[in-house]
Amino acid sequence: MPTPTKIERVETILWDRWLLIRIYCEDGTVGIGEGGVHGWQRPTKTMIDTMAEYLKGKNPDYIEHHYQWLYRSSHFMGSVVQGALSAIDIALWDVKGKRLGVPIYDLLGGKTRDKVRCYMHVGGATKDDLVASAQAAVADGFTAVRFTPFAPDYYLHKSYTEWADDAVDRVGAVKDAVGGNVDICIEIHRQMAPAESIWLGRRLEQFNPFFYEDPMLPDSPARMGEVAERCNIPIATGERFTTIFEYEQLLESNAASYIRPDLCLCGGLTGSKKVATMAEAKHVKVIPHNPLSPVSTAACVQLDACIPNFALQEYTGESEPPKSDLLVTPLKLVDGYLIVPEGPGLGIELNEAALTGPENPKILDTPIGFDGSVQDR
Repeated sequence: MPTPTKIERVETILWDRWLLIRIYCEDGTVGIGEGGVHGWQRPTKTMIDTMAEYLKGKNPDYIEHHYQWLYRSSHFMGSVVQGALSAIDIALWDVKGKRLGVPIYDLLGGKTRDKVRCYMHVGGATKDDLVASAQAAVADGFTAVRFTPFAPDYYLHKSYTEWADDAVDRVGAVKDAVGGNVDICIEIHRQMAPAESIWLGRRLEQFNPFFYEDPMLPDSPARMGEVAERCNIPIATGERFTTIFEYEQLLESNAASYIRPDLCLCGGLTGSKKVATMAEAKHVKVIPHNPLSPVSTAACVQLDACIPNFALQEYTGESEPPKSDLLVTPLKLVDGYLIVPEGPGLGIELNEAALTGPENPKILDTPIGFDGSVQDR
């Protein structure tokens, strides 16, 4: 075992659209983490900077203890607090793995697989653009693609039938284009009421989607359970949840065949591993939500590698700037699979030169419908 060390300082970095952190230890070990959600990086950064005062001088090995202390020390909960705690948790696991010279997955039970199957985001303003994007992903080796069935201006349709007809047409076009050996994953983005999502889901059954994601707002697991029961497509949801207690309600309501923990929001690797275990007991598989920076991707792969009920990994590609600039050595992608790295901790190293780029916060873009009503993002 390495000689005990203490946390020396915590650094927060607003990089492009993401919030990264580094935890520095007295023995020279530096752990990397990421936390928060798009649009809320700045308040999450403030929360981490506040929590850093507690962490200074502490033993980085006590990951669960530090989470419990910081979680219970405030009356406030929710995404900003949990985003901060998630970043800290990931970085502390990176520290521990580096100090012991092993990947994080070795500390969480060991590998259950050598590579991680990914689905690729595809899209397009027109049906033809969407089809071309899906075909390009398949040509690159991906065996699963994910897309919203709605056109970018869906919220301007004056009738729900027009909206739904267009969605069915777009999904059918993609399915025809990619063929039966490629899984299609449908993302609704919480843009329908339960009755609407059931009706559309029944119409989409003919295309055998791999999953039907967030068909309604996630604030009522019981109602989501009704959607799951009444349409014959596997439901995937959970990316907005922040605690194991929300997932427990979801699982008890039989509301999802796939759960989507966001490692940067629901307690880091520690919280997500707990969620995966809860799901395993219900025969539910895990499709981690990915904030889509190379750091969060690396953290997801560590989780994917060690859980038996992994299904798919969200991915958008990291071969173009700014993502391609962040890591010294990017994770290896082969035919739509990310290869599980063997290096210590997260298995990645930040490129210092890339960290000097400008912050580029994502602008919140909640659409307004044709009648002036607010639509969900």
